[in-house]
Amino acid sequence: MNQTIDLILSHRSIRQFTAEPIVPQQLDVILAAAQSASTSSFLQVTSIVRVSEPEARQQLAMLAGNQPYVVQAAEFLVFCADYHRHSQIVPEAQTGYAEQLLIGVYIGGIRNHPAEVSELLGLPHQVIPLFGLCLGHPAQQPEQKPRLPRGLVVHQERYQHELDRDLLARYDQQIADYYQARSSNNKQQTWSSQIRAILGKESRPFMLGFLQSRGFNLK
Repeated sequence: MNQTIDLILSHRSIRQFTAEPIVPQQLDVILAAAQSASTSSFLQVTSIVRVSEPEARQQLAMLAGNQPYVVQAAEFLVFCADYHRHSQIVPEAQTGYAEQLLIGVYIGGIRNHPAEVSELLGLPHQVIPLFGLCLGHPAQQPEQKPRLPRGLVVHQERYQHELDRDLLARYDQQIADYYQARSSNNKQQTWSSQIRAILGKESRPFMLGFLQSRGFNLK
């Protein structure tokens, strides 16, 4: 169909690597591509820890089940679901709920009524609906929503606990400008204010009970 589909169809698990490094420009493009993935409610709850120190790589290889390719690969990235950044922006944030682990990874308005969806689709016990996917030929070309600056997402060697407030402020202004200028659904909002509106209350409070009723989160 196209080169992207061909590449995905050729997927293999690689466990041996050459000594050739990944140059900074290549790594930046890879990280940009990772950040371009869908993000539910625009929360952007992913952080990436880039581990380069050989000793730390050795320890991670052991902790991951004695996997030598963790050491051999040119780069090793640890992807994390991260609400710590959001709690610094919104100290009163309501966090720790079962739904937030799902919303941190998937888009999924289909989870608004998971029990009804399960009944409609005839889903048996131990099966839960997570998200829906629309496929088709686009009839519009909306503007691309700016993602968080790499400096707020990618951490070198260890997680950086303190938020770069100046970098966040510049991003907030960028998002405010984007919302004002886009061709539809204009609004006056920064990213921080959007996070405050979302995390200031519990989202989908029924989710833990639903997961447990379907055989998940029982232990």
